[in-house]
Amino acid sequence: MRQQLTLWIPVLMLLAGCGSGGSEKKSDNQMKNEFQVRLISVDPGHFHAALVQKKMYPEVSPEVYVYAPEGPDLEQHLQRIESYNSRTESPTSWKEIVYTEDDFFETMINDRKGNVVVLSGNNRKKADYIARSVNAGLNVLADKPMIILPEDFSRLEEAFRTASEKGLLLYDIMTERYEITTILQKLLSQNSEIFGTLVNGTPDDPAVTKVSVHHFSKIVSGAPLIRPAWFFDVEQQGEGIVDVTTHLVDLIQWECFPEQVLNPSDVSVTKARRWPTIISPDEFKAVTGYDNFPPFLEKDVKDGKLHVYANGEMVYSIKNIWAKVSVEWKYQAPPGGGDTHYSVMRGTLCDLVIRQGAEEKYIPVLYAENIKEGSVNDFTIKLKQAVETLPYKGITVEAAGEGRLKINIPDNLRVGHEEHFGQVTEKFLEYLKTGKLPEWEVAGMITKYYTTTSALKLAKSQ
Repeated sequence: MRQQLTLWIPVLMLLAGCGSGGSEKKSDNQMKNEFQVRLISVDPGHFHAALVQKKMYPEVSPEVYVYAPEGPDLEQHLQRIESYNSRTESPTSWKEIVYTEDDFFETMINDRKGNVVVLSGNNRKKADYIARSVNAGLNVLADKPMIILPEDFSRLEEAFRTASEKGLLLYDIMTERYEITTILQKLLSQNSEIFGTLVNGTPDDPAVTKVSVHHFSKIVSGAPLIRPAWFFDVEQQGEGIVDVTTHLVDLIQWECFPEQVLNPSDVSVTKARRWPTIISPDEFKAVTGYDNFPPFLEKDVKDGKLHVYANGEMVYSIKNIWAKVSVEWKYQAPPGGGDTHYSVMRGTLCDLVIRQGAEEKYIPVLYAENIKEGSVNDFTIKLKQAVETLPYKGITVEAAGEGRLKINIPDNLRVGHEEHFGQVTEKFLEYLKTGKLPEWEVAGMITKYYTTTSALKLAKSQ
């Protein structure tokens, strides 16, 4: 039997789906006079939807209109928001105004209670939600991935064209750009005295490699994460090669070609593969609350265990630079561990490598390795000088054995993954103020989803 959760923030809810259908619509001028931005959260089935609201924003109204079907996804979302409202330190003051009738999406379009639609949930629905929201004249802030199927790519391209014509913003949530080791890797790769230039690499020895390891069982906002059952259905969540790899492909574009306009014609995917993570019934129950695999997952059950194609790998070239991306999902991290990230950028003078293993106590650490010219001592002096010019204070350099140098980052510069969602939202709000996205951002999103969906198509053809 499905474990039920109790909805426990009724004080903050106006059930707009009951009675007369809610309060009257406000005009655009009225909304503009009160707040520049009003959020509309649509079908928030993933915990990332709540993380957008883990903090308040001066230009954003505390009233958030939520349109979603009744059920545990909605209940968990509202509970997370209430946990932010009721926490002791820096409590938020969100007021969730909820509509739960079957026509929730059509009602959202007709009501037009806000001007920014936040999407983080079932990825199979996202292409439709994006297209219809933009067509209705609404800005969209969407969790990754925007699309999970190759056949939806043309629809996404059309949504971007429509957004441009209507003067709207369509933007995805790329949290990994705000991780400090990644920021420093990017900045140091642009220092020719330290890094030289990025090599071209080959398919067997890429210039850039990014590997991400995630876990189904984890702690979020201080509590064990309960995942929806559909999260384990790749037809709804998406395969790993089009899900988490979205971040990795984005980072390659962002680091290797900063603020450059990229196009699908710049990309050629040559290798791609996929493989499953195998989940037992007990493991599935622990992270979903379900005693049994639901009927829609039976297609993926073999010998009594669930086979989830959450893992994927691709090798591709982008503007003649060879890259490799790999994502793997495991059930649970080792003691003291968590999700991990490995990244290498190979330069003509050194390699810049992010490691996050047991040696680093599962904290991302940036190294300069494989130093090509001169002594390590000379290189150390140059690296220390380069670090001093960065717009971050307290960073130091030390020898880490085996001819490599470790870049030490003070704790005050390390912002957690959950906080990155607020940073992305703040960047989106900056773009809203200017009224447009940079051309490289839009082109980059289109190119990124072309890359991931092309990789899936190739992997499934083999």
